[in-house]
This record gives sequence, C-alpha cells and structure tokens, in this order.
Amino acid sequence: MRQSQLFTKTRKEAPADETSKNAQLLLRAGYIHKELAGVYTFLPLGIKVLNNIIQVIREEMNEIGGQEVSLTALQDKNLWETTDRWDDKKVDVWFKTELKNGGELGLGFTHEEPMTRMMAQFVRSFRDLPQYVYQFQTKFRNETRAKSGIMRTREFIMKDLYSFCKTKEDQEKYYEIAKEAYIKIFKRLGLGENTYYTFASGGVFSKYSGEFQTLCEAGEDEIYIHDGKKIAVNKEVMTDEVLLDLGVKREDLRVAKASEVGNIFNLGTRFSDALGLSYTDESGEKKSVWMGSYGLGPARIMGVITEVLSDDKGIIWPESIAPFSLHLISLSKDKSGDSYEKAEELYKKLKDSHVEVLFDDREESAGAKFADSDLLGIPMRVVISDKSLIAGGVEIKERKSDKSEIISIEQLLTMYTKNC
Repeated sequence: MRQSQLFTKTRKEAPADETSKNAQLLLRAGYIHKELAGVYTFLPLGIKVLNNIIQVIREEMNEIGGQEVSLTALQDKNLWETTDRWDDKKVDVWFKTELKNGGELGLGFTHEEPMTRMMAQFVRSFRDLPQYVYQFQTKFRNETRAKSGIMRTREFIMKDLYSFCKTKEDQEKYYEIAKEAYIKIFKRLGLGENTYYTFASGGVFSKYSGEFQTLCEAGEDEIYIHDGKKIAVNKEVMTDEVLLDLGVKREDLRVAKASEVGNIFNLGTRFSDALGLSYTDESGEKKSVWMGSYGLGPARIMGVITEVLSDDKGIIWPESIAPFSLHLISLSKDKSGDSYEKAEELYKKLKDSHVEVLFDDREESAGAKFADSDLLGIPMRVVISDKSLIAGGVEIKERKSDKSEIISIEQLLTMYTKNC
C-alpha cells in the first residue's frame, strides 16, 4: 500500500474525551474511528491488525478440532425465555427491538442458546459426539458505561467456541486442551509472558472458571500471581480454601492489575437439558450432552496489546499481527531522483514477492515521516535516501529494539523475499 493513497491520516493529539491509552494511540494512528461511546469503526490499518489476530485464533481453534460457523445476531425471544435469560432482571445487557409485524427480538450478547438448539438438530447418538463448533460473531452488550477504548465496547466481535461431549470426563479433558490452545494463542500474539491462567468463579456450572488475564495498568481486575506455577487467582475468589485447592501459599503470591483477555467455562448440562440436546448411548439409554464454552475478544486483545506493547512514541505491533511487515520510507524530495527511483523499484520487488509493505511516498518532511512511523508501530522501518545509498544501501530500524544499521538492498531482499 502507498501511504499517499491511504485515506486515513495521523493526528498529533487524541480527542479530549478519550482517556484510555489504547483509544488515544489507535485513533491518532488512524487504526479506528469513534462512532459514539463504546462503538468504534475499524479503518484500513485497523482491520488488517484485527483480521491478523482473528487468523491466529482461527488456526489454533482448527488445530483442536474446531469447525467454524456463523450464527445470527438477531435472537428469538422464546429461545432465551426457555433458559430464563430473556428477563432484563436476569440479564441486564440486552439490546432489544420490535418487529414491524409484531414480536420482539434481541441482539445476541452470547450464543450458548442458539448454538445448543442448532446442535440438537444434528446430534442423535453417541456416534455424533464429540463436536467442537466455533464462530467469530458480532455481539451487542448494553453496557451502562462503555470505557477503556476498544477493551470494553457495546458492539464487538467475539470468538466463541462450544464443546459438546458425551461425559463430564470427556468435557473436562477438552477443557484442558482448549486451555493449552489459549496459551499458544497468547504466545503467538506477543502476550505470552504477561498473561496468566487465572482461577475465577465458576458460577452455577463448576467450582472454578478459567480466565486469561494480561498484566495491564488499565486493567479492571486484581489478580494474585504465583510466578513459579505461572497461575493466578482473581481477587473475587481469593480465599484460604482456594489457596488450599491450588496448593499455594498466600505469602508466595504477588498482586497486580490485569485485563481479562479470554475465558473458558465448563457448562455442565444446563443448556442441553433446557433445550433438548441429548444423545443415545451404546446401550440405548438417553443421555444429556456435556458442554463447555470458550470466549475471546479479538478487538479487546488488540486494545490490550496497544496498552502493554507501546512506548511514548506510539504502538509496537508484534510481527504476527502487524498491518505490514515493513514500513518503507523514501526521503527523496525529487521524485525523478535516483533514491526515489530505487525506492520505487524496491517497493515493486517487495510487493511482487508478496511482502506486506507500506510505502511512505508522501511529500512530507523526514521528521514527520519518522514520527508517523513510530506511531504506526510497524515492526521494521526501511529508509532509503541519497545518504543511505552512499553509505551502502538502506537503513533498517527495528521498532521494538530501536536498533538500526545500513544494509544493501540485496541483503534486504534476501531477508524478506524468496526470489532476490
């Protein structure tokens, strides 16, 4: 992509009404646009990052047997009344609307009910199980106060995976498989070192649920971390009984602020019993299906990454999700000059080799280009100018380490392309 053709522009200052770091940086860099409180549009650069995060998650869900679907956002009132989750006194985040021909609908805030009802059409016998079904779907939550930029919004994409198993033991085994998949996801997204599997309330389904919490000053939770075991306990369940269960001592824990980036639950048979999801076992006996659910918010993760992987200059994207691998910057003031021609030639070779590259071909000062490059956070900056050509080629600079060096154009092409 040529930066001169990018319709978005960077800003020196963030809007006065945005206090969260992730919103300030993402708005300034042109990754997102604010529609209204808690509702954001993803712009060309932002959608590239969001889709890269989604792809990492998709690959790991497929690896553990997930089958991808896409359910509807519009929800049947009768379905949710069956599980006693339609009443606003029971669930206070519904967005509801009325049909012109009569009747009431909701905009889904989660999808246990419709997923369970759908699976009841396909599961009959023990031979049909287990099944693992997931989606990336827009959810709507009527939050009283949307805050923290894209970390807590009223409209957002969620990856929700649901497992359908024959027995409690099978479900608990898959829970552990999903937990390991989540750990891999956060490592691939650059959050592995700062993210902890955290014991939290299991509600009516099980003694504990699992949260994945990333250390973050903007986080809404307090967790107690055991560094040796790489686990944590949410403050809400921090009791002597829990510590005994986990085999840890209070004095070995440290407290920290964190942001929840994922959660996993054993659901038992609550939804399957209510919605008629059962199977016939080997002896012909009718049994309830055991379920689990596993949630991740790609945009929320993007917000947390922005919070924790940034500096006073801007964002620092991990290579796995950056909008581009390289930020190619031409400092030539003359588009007919040798260094600009070299930049154009290099851009074409990189593009032809399917290297994701953003080419800053704008007529801006070097200082403005460098400031924008730092703000955008692309992993590698490549500067080509008369000065760099005299010195031997191009100047490359890592955004993360700030290290720079001069290398030849041939070396750069060898690093990033298969055919030099």
